[in-house]
Amino acid sequence: MSHIILKDVCLNYKVKKDIKFRDLILGNRAESNFSKMSGDGIIRALNEINLELRDGDRLAIIGPNGAGKSSLLKVMSEIYPISKGKIDVSGHVATMFEMATGFDMDASGWENIRLRGIMLGLKPKEIESKVQEIADFSELGDYLDIPVKYYSSGMFVRLAFSVSTSVNPDILLLDEVLAAGDAKFVDKANKRVNEMMKSAKILVLVTHSMESAIKFCNKAILLKKGEILKMGEPKEVVDYYLNIN
Repeated sequence: MSHIILKDVCLNYKVKKDIKFRDLILGNRAESNFSKMSGDGIIRALNEINLELRDGDRLAIIGPNGAGKSSLLKVMSEIYPISKGKIDVSGHVATMFEMATGFDMDASGWENIRLRGIMLGLKPKEIESKVQEIADFSELGDYLDIPVKYYSSGMFVRLAFSVSTSVNPDILLLDEVLAAGDAKFVDKANKRVNEMMKSAKILVLVTHSMESAIKFCNKAILLKKGEILKMGEPKEVVDYYLNIN
């Protein structure tokens, strides 16, 4: 049984005391609730989050920019250590954000497929069984023989996406849908994501699309200033969000 359980979870960011409010905004130093910055240089990005997800749950996370949506995803994936509270995650987790993690820019595409596979928790035999499938999906051909530092941004996204979606996770954490690359590849990539969304035991989707929240999910939360403002059925939460804006 897979699950994600958060109890009274808080996430703080430390910032230098001399950083101005304007610099925080323009420099995008943190996705957080700026109004809760204390005198000692602490920003409360998430405040007292309580959430429990089990097999079959599909959660949409909606809210304005800076609400803490991406921060919550990174807490769930245990990229960010929490500052307070408890978190319990059970099941193989796949993330559809920060897909560049684990890549060596001086190594070839082939080498990076294997490196990223290790980062995803795959065993050597599992990686080898998937290498050709990953290569074929990326459509990079001979470019896989050269260092990825020579790739265009679109080519790099293709490789990163192809490797990251080669696993069959229990828990899928997704931040929006792929929008980079040519139309044909984007369409193919979105079809793969849709398949993963259907097969995952638990789905968490951060989205600005109210249509996607209602279409793909059976639960939703509205985040604002790092706090859960509303929780419930997706349409109910979406309607509430639209009415207060």
